[in-house]
Amino acid sequence: MPRSISPYDRKDSPSFNEFFKPAKEAMKGMPPLTSGCNRPLKMSFENQLKALVFYHLEEHVSARHLLQVLEEDDYAREHIAPKDGIKKSSFSEAVNTRGLEQFAFVFSQLQALADSISPQNYLESGNLVAIDGSLIDAVLSMTWADYRKGSEKAKVHMGLDVNRSIPGKLFLTHGNGGERPFVSQLLSSDETGILDRGYQCHKRFDLWLEEDTLFVCRVKASTKKTVIKENYVDPESIVFFDAIVLLGTLNVNQTKKQIRLTGYEIRGVKYRIATNRYDLTAEQIALVYKLRWDVEKFFAWWKRHLRSCFKTPLSEI
Repeated sequence: MPRSISPYDRKDSPSFNEFFKPAKEAMKGMPPLTSGCNRPLKMSFENQLKALVFYHLEEHVSARHLLQVLEEDDYAREHIAPKDGIKKSSFSEAVNTRGLEQFAFVFSQLQALADSISPQNYLESGNLVAIDGSLIDAVLSMTWADYRKGSEKAKVHMGLDVNRSIPGKLFLTHGNGGERPFVSQLLSSDETGILDRGYQCHKRFDLWLEEDTLFVCRVKASTKKTVIKENYVDPESIVFFDAIVLLGTLNVNQTKKQIRLTGYEIRGVKYRIATNRYDLTAEQIALVYKLRWDVEKFFAWWKRHLRSCFKTPLSEI
């Protein structure tokens, strides 16, 4: 009787081996994964990580499909699945309830490795981090992921290292989690956060200025300003404004600290940028803000690449 999925005749998978090699190295020194009860683990963390990598690399459509491949595919059965195989209940328990500490450790090690070997761009502008949040569909077990009635979503808050085009720190909250509080946590002291208008908050600006948190943030065109000092603007430049100001309305939401505000126009669209980067020209600030779109492109690539995971979470077996 023919099987629904024909096993591959391969004895090796160079693409998987190359893809998994850095993760294998990253697991060295990892906190051990132990069973939470008297029963021995049916699936080690390495098996779990291999299965997830294999799931996305091979573009399987569901966990059920993956488990069938782990049973029928010669290579997957020998190199991906646990020695004695894995049943649906054990696999579901593994991917839903354990391994978070180990995943965090592996992620930090891989991020550090990528940071050390990736070429850097835009060095004249310093260390740049594009910050944004994005919603992802929650799996059934994520009952904490409130968003709206009948819809559970989580939110990823991430800082993308623009110089190296790799993700840095990230945090996960329920779908309604605020984004502004994570800015300071996503940035190191020598990094500049690049933010869109959703992060505009004059109290936060004062706080970041007090903390010496560097930022480049677009503000709304309707934002009131009190000019303290105007800087020279080249009439041939895309820049139409550059000054030291107080943002907001007096006795309402005005900043207590002075801040730099620049304005430039691209293809008929005017951008107004608040920043405490006084060392950059207004044209450089315009370029820095343009690089914020890298985080949007990353989220788009991420969701497109992991589309099967978002459509059919591994827990829904």
